[in-house]
Amino acid sequence: MGGGPGGRRSGRGRLLVVAVVILLAWFGVGMRLFQLQIVQAADLKEMGLEQRAKVKVLAAERGTIYDRDGRELAITVQGKTIGADTKHLQQPTQVAELLAVTLGLDQAQVLATLRSGRRWVTVARQIDAETAAQVERLELPGIYSYPEAMRVYPEGSLAAQVLGFVDPDGNGLEGLEYRYDKQLSGTPGEVRFEQGLDGNVIPQGQYDVRPAIPGSDLVTTIDRDIEFIAERECKATLERTEAERCTAVVLDPSTGEVLAIAVVPGFDPNDRSASTPDRWVNWAVLGTYEPGSTEKLITIAAALEERAVNAATTFEVPDVIEVVDGACEGRFSTAGDQINGCYHDAERHPTEILSVKDIVTRSSNVGTILIGQRLGDSNLARYIDAFGLGRKTGADVPGESTGRLNLDPTCPSCFASAAIGYAVSVTPLQMAAAYGAVANDGIWVQPHLVRELVDGSGVHRPIAPEERRVVSVDTARVMRSLLRNVVESSEGTGGKARIPGYTAAGKTGTARKFVEGEGYTDDYVVSFVGMAPASNPRIVVAVVVDSPKVGSSGGRVAAPAFSKIAEDTLHRLGVPPDAS
Repeated sequence: MGGGPGGRRSGRGRLLVVAVVILLAWFGVGMRLFQLQIVQAADLKEMGLEQRAKVKVLAAERGTIYDRDGRELAITVQGKTIGADTKHLQQPTQVAELLAVTLGLDQAQVLATLRSGRRWVTVARQIDAETAAQVERLELPGIYSYPEAMRVYPEGSLAAQVLGFVDPDGNGLEGLEYRYDKQLSGTPGEVRFEQGLDGNVIPQGQYDVRPAIPGSDLVTTIDRDIEFIAERECKATLERTEAERCTAVVLDPSTGEVLAIAVVPGFDPNDRSASTPDRWVNWAVLGTYEPGSTEKLITIAAALEERAVNAATTFEVPDVIEVVDGACEGRFSTAGDQINGCYHDAERHPTEILSVKDIVTRSSNVGTILIGQRLGDSNLARYIDAFGLGRKTGADVPGESTGRLNLDPTCPSCFASAAIGYAVSVTPLQMAAAYGAVANDGIWVQPHLVRELVDGSGVHRPIAPEERRVVSVDTARVMRSLLRNVVESSEGTGGKARIPGYTAAGKTGTARKFVEGEGYTDDYVVSFVGMAPASNPRIVVAVVVDSPKVGSSGGRVAAPAFSKIAEDTLHRLGVPPDAS
């Protein structure tokens, strides 16, 4: 019977089993709770926070680039990017046509993007607000827009090679944008917050903000108006001479500040689609050429400084000189080029007695070589280095060229060539700085393009350029007098460099163009480098013209551009006239 002693024992046994099971279950739960709440509590808390925590990067505003008077040359504005959710697109072909027309894009490329197979695609980045609004008014299903910072150059192509440009993500690629990318970019910030499964911010959760630090602003040495003047005259020179390129540098010789660098043809950094990469290059600091007779400033100044000659020292100057035996047999070049150790003046003439002043005025190659021989090869090499040829100026631009010197002591003709501007290749900026040393009473000042950096807290950090004495004050003043005669004398080669109302001093340069792998070609690189006013120079202007088709001398091609750039620049700076 079920009510006997055996049944009661069986019931108690089952209760005992159930009790043990319950106790074991509670023990298991307790152990699990102990494991979760005590042993693993810290780890689980951290895991939960990681799952809820979100980080949003706060982009730093890129610094502005200004001209010397605080006028904006490069700024960051709010643009928009057009994207598409291809899952919700209707009639992709018609959508591509409308977008292409509105955005100025190729319809086939837009359609290919929409049919790429990806759900989320970018159609166009960094569109100006007005164009983006036109797209938004179309109300195309699946097409959306969102804000994105974009770099804008308010002056268009003005000083484009100096400023450079950035990529769509705001990274500097050329010019000052590249050279000072770290300073301009600033430091991104971030927001850390907790987000629930519904995507909303948890009100009482963690919320920390580390603000972005804006990039530093650059205040350049460029004067917007002088830059416009230089570019205008370079464009006029190309139209007049049908040359390949015109480069102009305007320099303050006392401070080393570059007031303008013009490279024409140029490009618009706001839209580079119509330009080629060679137009992005700042040829004033990356391009090299053999300077021809403008280099004679160094040869003559060195000879004056070493007291090998003075302005009145005379030489017996024939129209041809042979520095390598047999080099001149049956040869004469009316262009005055070096040919295998045979050197000529530009025009045939009988042997003449010429003073140093005459040699400079008439730009006599033979006379300059005779002066160089009296100076000595080692001294010439020393002064070429002191004036900054063959090494970087240290200007704050990326990729600056050192130029090239061919001054091998075993070369029988190299030093004669170097004395008249061959066997050396230079940049326009190097030549401007060399003339700047003479303009600045013998002190070479490092050229530079940035006046100061202004960080996000408003702290100004001015740029301190290097300085060094190259020649004495007396030598510099004598040299300026000789260069002034080049412009003012009826026998001078630089008559077209005269400036109405001002005295000017400078030198013409004409050299056959050397092409790597081809040697000397039939084209010329012509130049004029000078300073004004001659008595107390405020500016140095270097004009270099590559391969003119109309005119083939620095006096005819480059000197007129120097005159106009210098005249308008002196007016812009408020320099009073010093000539009747």
